[in-house]
Amino acid sequence: MSEKEVFMLESEQIDIKSIVGRYLRYWYLFAIGVIISMVVALLYLRYTTPEYSISSTLLIKDDKKGADLSGNVAFNDLEIFQSSKSLDNQIQILKSKSLMQRVLTDLSLYTSFYTEGRLKTTEVFGRSQPIKIVVSELDSAAFNKTIFVNLKDNNSFEIEDGEKQTTHQFGQQIKTDYATFTVLVAPALSRKSRDQVAVKFHDIRKLANSYNSRLTVAPVNKEASVLNISLTDAVPDKGVAIINKLIEVYDKEAVEDKNQIAANTIQFIDDRLKYLTEELTAVEKDVETYKRKNELTDVSSEAKMYLERASEYNRQLSELEIQIDVLNSIEAYLKEQQNQYELVPSTLNIQDATLLNLIAKFNELQLERQRQLHIMQPGNPIVMNINEQLGNLRVNILENLGNIKSSLTITRNNLRANSSQFESRIQKVPAIERELLEINRQQGVKEELYLYLLQKREESALSLAATVSNSRVIDPAMAGDAPVKPKKQLIYLLAFFLGLGVPFAFIYVREMLDDKVKEIRDIESVTATPVLGEISHNYSGETMVVTNESRGPVAELFRLIRANLQFAAAGKENKVILVTSSMSGEGKTFFSINLAASLVLTGKKVVVIGFDLRRPRLSQSLDIVNDIGVSNYLISDYLPVEDIIKPVPGLDGLDIIGSGPIPPNPTELMLLPKVDKLIEELKALYDYIIIDTSPVGQVADALALAPYIDSSIYLVRYNYTHKNQISIVDDIYKNRKLLHPMIVLNDAKKENGYGYGYGYGEDMTKGKKAKKKLKLGV
Repeated sequence: MSEKEVFMLESEQIDIKSIVGRYLRYWYLFAIGVIISMVVALLYLRYTTPEYSISSTLLIKDDKKGADLSGNVAFNDLEIFQSSKSLDNQIQILKSKSLMQRVLTDLSLYTSFYTEGRLKTTEVFGRSQPIKIVVSELDSAAFNKTIFVNLKDNNSFEIEDGEKQTTHQFGQQIKTDYATFTVLVAPALSRKSRDQVAVKFHDIRKLANSYNSRLTVAPVNKEASVLNISLTDAVPDKGVAIINKLIEVYDKEAVEDKNQIAANTIQFIDDRLKYLTEELTAVEKDVETYKRKNELTDVSSEAKMYLERASEYNRQLSELEIQIDVLNSIEAYLKEQQNQYELVPSTLNIQDATLLNLIAKFNELQLERQRQLHIMQPGNPIVMNINEQLGNLRVNILENLGNIKSSLTITRNNLRANSSQFESRIQKVPAIERELLEINRQQGVKEELYLYLLQKREESALSLAATVSNSRVIDPAMAGDAPVKPKKQLIYLLAFFLGLGVPFAFIYVREMLDDKVKEIRDIESVTATPVLGEISHNYSGETMVVTNESRGPVAELFRLIRANLQFAAAGKENKVILVTSSMSGEGKTFFSINLAASLVLTGKKVVVIGFDLRRPRLSQSLDIVNDIGVSNYLISDYLPVEDIIKPVPGLDGLDIIGSGPIPPNPTELMLLPKVDKLIEELKALYDYIIIDTSPVGQVADALALAPYIDSSIYLVRYNYTHKNQISIVDDIYKNRKLLHPMIVLNDAKKENGYGYGYGYGEDMTKGKKAKKKLKLGV
């Protein structure tokens, strides 16, 4: 595997420990975030109005499991008006907007009442209301409007409506631009006689939509026809009242529907009985007159045999006549203009599924139209749409009735043809007997129809008198003891994660936007240039940290870099070392001085040259006058090198050569051949030459010294050097612009992953104390 592949593989590895440590360095931000979010959650829970769950269970009686005496007994044998009460249908009825509007209207929830407590404003309802308001008229301008009622005593009160204040007596009708209402005393007034009550007016339609969105109606399980009705509300008493009234209104409407069907059926039967009574009376008179006129007594035994066969056909013909007569009656009923919005009565014994379904749909639409008329005008588009559907169904029913009549007529004609065969055999029977038979047949048809309708009328009257609800309340509405909203545990859990998430996001975004070098991995991931070592942050503030007595972390790290530098030389000459960086302020001068000091401690003679001719800092850092230096030597033909060398006080073996006066052409000076002469002379005098140069990332001065050096050190400062500037040293390394480039990371702190424990056995404080003791002679 090549060096490049190894470098890429190592750079792709993810150091989980390093990532976790990077965030743990900001533990205080996470602690502050969690504390703040928990406090916000506590305040939210304290000032948020809790909501409670109110529920009730309702049993829906199923028509399939027994006779229903509440609205369609008269036609149970015909299966026209029977319909199983599907739970899905009942759920939709209970959740209908019109039903909820009727509930809110019956409860007079045009207004809501609020009282101000120590922490928050609370809605009051029922027994806790200090006042009641009876609304007579309400304009749309009042919707969502709030007024304030100041309760002075048990007889009077003030109303604040914006900037307007008026005084009134309880029971007095108040007329305003937006409403007409009366304020009444409630039982709670005696306990809160000096309170201010906020009154908010509501649009019943929008309020019904709001409650419908919170209302849940669902089956308890798949096997039982039991519904669970639940509602969430901030006022438990109001939620209980709404659910109980909802069930009450639901039962009331169901009973009204059944009573209306039964009443319409009785009316239809009464009309038919009146007509049949007249016809039956006329037929009976005809029989009486015919027998008296023809003096009829008995029929011959020979004719009886034929008459018995003929009577069977006559019976069948009689049934067909009944069916045709019923169809004619229903057809006439439908064609009458006054019955266009009335329920269609029974088709009696007509067994036709299509007709039954059409009539059932027709009656359902009639009931839906009547329910809509409770809350809408006849000209409403919804009512007009229902009228159109009723008209189409009426045409379909009439067409179906005609088809059935045609079929029954064909069957009747066939029976008559068969009957004529037997009648031909009784030609010997006197014509009188035959005519009497025809009269009796008509009489029988009328009698059977009369008796049938009379029986059904009694059953319908019984069902009307005994109408009961199709549901039964199993558990009345009850509110839970504990609120369901807000959920404390969930709020605290979300607050906890939010308290961790916000600092995490802040740190992540900050890290993403911060392009400064933070860790050694930032260097290793973009360049294969070897890292010589790492220098920790200098907390002492002194320029010279490497001395004979120093045992601090910074001094020890310089000693480590000195050792690494010797290993990096690998037996080759490494006397001339160039120090550069990307930009100023990365610690080149500090590093050059202390690296030289660490080499001096090994018994070597070292000189540091200030080749930064643009912004010299070497002499100033050591409090040495920068009156003569490199620039003087390069432009002079007679100045010896010994004259520009200055010793560093307090450390024998360490000398410096300052930059001297700043020249106007520093780059050209560094290209002079005399630079080579300077380096060669210094090599003869010193073991090591350290060159402090300008930042190579800003000027090219350092590159001009490349022919004279043995190795180069590139300073990178944590939290200062930009990541994109690492490409400079990478370019130097790849293109060999400087010999043996190596990186030194400066100003390392704990947040940069530094913490190896250099300075073992002595920290900075102890070192200072020991130095003080030596001075005091202790």
